[in-house]
Amino acid sequence: MLNAGWQLPRGAPAWLALLSFSALAQGTTEIVIEGYKFIPPAVSIRAGESVRWVNREKRTSHSVLFPAEGGLESERMFPAENWQRRFDKPGRYHYHCGPHPEMKGLIVVE
Repeated sequence: MLNAGWQLPRGAPAWLALLSFSALAQGTTEIVIEGYKFIPPAVSIRAGESVRWVNREKRTSHSVLFPAEGGLESERMFPAENWQRRFDKPGRYHYHCGPHPEMKGLIVVE
């Protein structure tokens, strides 16, 4: 058994399992929060893909706030925590950190 119900057919090559897991990993872009910055500050993704923000600060919490979407905001991310969002519609999504509005970023969905 590979993981939670995943099973290779008898005689299937091991690379088949690796191919399946790498396909699941695609479609998520990571943005690091460090030094009071979003790194990288702008990313381009395809519709249906996700972005994961990871807080790598030592003591500070951050959030991700989308003002143009009625103030949609993530929960506060404390050090080593993350938050993920899927983007289904093409467009430009400007965001900033809720408690630190000088931290700005952009997601371009094609």
